[in-house]
Amino acid sequence: MMRNVLPILTVVAVLLGVWLLAVVPMNIHLAADQAQRDGVAVVPDTPAARQEVGAVALAVRNPDVMASTYTLERPALPGPQQVVGELWRTTVAVRPSSKQSLIYHGWVTLSATLLGFAIGTTLGIVLAVGIVFSRTMDLSVMPWAIASQTIPILALAPMIIVIMGSLGIQGLLPKAIISAYLSFFPVVVGMVKGLRSPDAMQLDLLRTYHASPLQGLWKLRFPASLPYLFASLKIGISAALVGAIVGELPTGARAGFGARMLVGDQYGQPLVTWAALFAAAITAAVLVGIFAMLERWSARRMGAAA
Repeated sequence: MMRNVLPILTVVAVLLGVWLLAVVPMNIHLAADQAQRDGVAVVPDTPAARQEVGAVALAVRNPDVMASTYTLERPALPGPQQVVGELWRTTVAVRPSSKQSLIYHGWVTLSATLLGFAIGTTLGIVLAVGIVFSRTMDLSVMPWAIASQTIPILALAPMIIVIMGSLGIQGLLPKAIISAYLSFFPVVVGMVKGLRSPDAMQLDLLRTYHASPLQGLWKLRFPASLPYLFASLKIGISAALVGAIVGELPTGARAGFGARMLVGDQYGQPLVTWAALFAAAITAAVLVGIFAMLERWSARRMGAAA
C-alpha cells in the first residue's frame, strides 16, 4: 500500500512546495502596495519605482512584507491555505442548496457531464463496433472521427450553443452535447483497439465452433476489450467534465463550475475561481476513481488476480 501511496505523496509535496514558493514573487508587488497604504515603509517608496524592480529583488529588499503575500484578499496567486479555506467556506460552511455552495454548482455541472458522457460513450461503442465489422466504416468514419478532434473546443462550443439556442434548445442538453463531443473519441479509439485485440488463433477457434459474428462479439471481442474500454472511460469522463465547464462559459451560465469561474474572473475574486478549479479537479478524480473500482470489480468477476 505504502509503495503506491508514497510516490503520490512525494509529488503532491513537491507541488505544494513550488506553489508556496511561487506565492511570494507573484504577490509581492500587490503586498508592497497594500503595506504602504497601511503606513509601512516600503523600498522603493513609490509604486512606479517598484514596478521597475523584479519580484524576487523586491521581496529581498522588503522581507517584512513577504508574510502578507499569503494573506491578500485578492492575490494574483492565492496560497494553498486560502484555497482550502475558500473550499471549506463554500462546501461545508454553507447549505448545499445555497447559490454560494460549490456542491450546488457541482451538481449542475455534473448532471451535464453524466448525460454527455452517456451519449458519447454509447456513440463511441456503436461506432467502434461498426468500424471493426465494416471495412467501409473503417475507411470512412474513422478518419472523420480523428479529424473532428482537431477543432478547438473553445471555437466549437459557442457554435453549438448558438445553433441549439436558435432551435429553442437551452440549458442542460447543449452542454451535454459538448461533453459528448469530447468524450466519444477516446471510447472509439479504445474500443476499436480492444475489439481487435483477440489474436488469430482465438478467432479461428470461434470459426471452428461456427460462431456467428454476434456471438464472437459477445463471447470474445467484448470481454477482451474491457481493459481498453475502462481506460477510455476514465479519459472520457474527465473530458466530459471539461466539456460541461467549457459549455457554461460562453452562455453566461448562472450555475455550475464554469459560472463560478466566470464570477471570479469578472469581479476580481481569484479565490472563487481557484476554489471552483479545485472542486472540478476533485470531482474528476472521484469520477475516475469510481471507474477504477468498477474496472477492478469487473476484472475479479472475469477471474483476474486480485
